[in-house]
Parts: sequence; structure tokens; C-alpha cells
Amino acid sequence: MVIGLTGFLFTAVFSCRQVGKPAATEIKTDLPDYFPSLPIPGDNPLTSGKIALGKKLFFDPVLSRHRDLSCASCHLPHLAFTDGQVKSINVGGVPTLRNSPSLFNVAYHPYYFMDGGNPTLESQLISPIENPLEMDLPFPEAIARVAADPEYIRLFKEVFEAKVSAYTLSRAIAAYERSLLSYSSSFDRFYYQGDDEAISADAKAGYKLFSSEKLACNSCHKGVLFTDFKFRHNGLKEDYSKDPGRGRITLKKEDEGKFKTPSLRNVALTAPFMHDGSLKNLEEVIRHYAAGGKQHFNKDSLIMGFEITEKEQRQLIAFLNSLTDTNSYKLHQ
Repeated sequence: MVIGLTGFLFTAVFSCRQVGKPAATEIKTDLPDYFPSLPIPGDNPLTSGKIALGKKLFFDPVLSRHRDLSCASCHLPHLAFTDGQVKSINVGGVPTLRNSPSLFNVAYHPYYFMDGGNPTLESQLISPIENPLEMDLPFPEAIARVAADPEYIRLFKEVFEAKVSAYTLSRAIAAYERSLLSYSSSFDRFYYQGDDEAISADAKAGYKLFSSEKLACNSCHKGVLFTDFKFRHNGLKEDYSKDPGRGRITLKKEDEGKFKTPSLRNVALTAPFMHDGSLKNLEEVIRHYAAGGKQHFNKDSLIMGFEITEKEQRQLIAFLNSLTDTNSYKLHQ
């Protein structure tokens, strides 16, 4: 089923023209000084027309076998581009292998998928389109469908001065995904912009806990992006035979059960949590780490457990809520 959210449009940095009027002018980003420069590949410069075309494709179910799922079906803007499901649902109505990750700030990721199985935004999109457990459409057929649409023929000619192809389609969608930035939460206003009134006293206390030696959450969720992008085993399970995580890519026993550290930006919008969606809310996540996780030979040495009071848990959640950025998307009727 297609999720009816095609009116969402990223507006915080890029003001995209309508898809019917694409622009060839290269976008110049205007990020705040506390945020890293946007990495843009030389063969895919951002233009407003390309971003708008990528957005149209992102919300179009034409890329799924039965024309009933789009990229946006599993990445809803109002949920920070997650879908609120334990595991995303594929074209056959069956749960996929993993929980849907947020797409905000994916431009900064050094590799893609929770197991790091793909190196670029341009190439990673082939996998969900072709994967039988996701959109289940051979990529050549996806290209042929788009290339048979007169409107897309016109738009690709205007944006790329070229036909629809694997090269142009992948760069259009990647450009849209690269434009999904989030950096203006209330915590940003407090911490980086010096607005002491931007967050509550509980959120301030929660940030101290988050950064404290007792919890040391910032050992993994560090920096302005709140992630170190490393592959870690967080003690979620004892058995990873169904999904070995990074071990699926490297085939190494020492990588079994390791997954990429997710960003905590907009984390309050992205429940349920963990790669398998097994923890339904932030309270369960905190209890998991407080208990020290389950025993596994690969469990990260940082997962040792800690004591936390109900008041401290409430403060920690207040801080995590302050990472929500409601300015990064806007609903257009």
C-alpha cells in the first residue's frame, strides 16, 4: 500500500522548484558553522531540479513489482524517514529482515545499510528495489518502466540532458536523499547557538547524564551527528543466526551481531528501536543498556550496565526528545 505522504518536502536547506520546472543551477548549501560540510560526489552535483526529480521518484510506487510500494512507504518524512513498524513490510505484505532506519543526514554516512554492505548512496538504492524481501523489481525493469513514462522522459532530458538510465535514475534519487538534512533541534539551539531557554532543566540534566562516565552514551553516539559510524555489538541478542549483521558482509565470526551505530538525531520519532525493532520505546532501550545487555562473545566492552533512577531516566528521555528537529520537513497541502 502506498503511503499518502507525497506532499512532504525537505525545506530547511534546499528550496526545490516544482518537478515540472527543474533547474540546472547547482545548489549551494548554507549549513550552520557547527555542522560538517556536505560531502557531494563530483559526478553528482546537487541541483534543485535533480532533487525534485529524485523526490518524485522516491514517492512513486512504479519502482516496486506490483506498483504498490515506494521508497517512501518505508521512509515516512514525519517519522524522520522511518516507518514506525517493527520491521518494514514488503510487496507481499511480509515483514522484511530489519527495522527501517532514518534517512536524515545519510549524506554523511561512510557506508550504507546497517551492516555497511554498500559504499554509496548512488549504488545502494538498487538493493531495496531488486530485493525480493523489499520492492522485488529487477532494476532493468524499473529503468524500463520509468523510461516509458512521457513525463519522466521530459524531466530526465531537462535535468540531465540525457535519457532515463541506471546512471541518471540512481543519481536523481541519491540527490534527493542527500538533501535530507537535520540540524536545527532545540538541543542545537541550546548547545551550539547559546540559547539557554531552548531546552528544559530536565533535558539539560539528561544531557549531563548522557555524557557522564556512568552512562557514557557519547562514547558511541558522539559528535554533532551523534554517531561514530562504527560497527558494534550492543548485547541485544544471544543468537544472530537469522541476521548476523556485519558478519553477513565480512563472513568473519568477530563481526557477528555487529551493526552500524545509528544517529540519535530525531530518535524520539523513530520507534521501535534496534535493527530488528524489538524494543518498542526509549524506556525499553534504557532498560536494555542499564541491564548490560545479553551475553555474547562479540558484545562491546562498553556495554557494562549501570544504575539509573526513574528521575534520571525521565531526564535522559527529555534530552533525547530535545534532539527532535521539526524544522526539517514541512507538509504541503
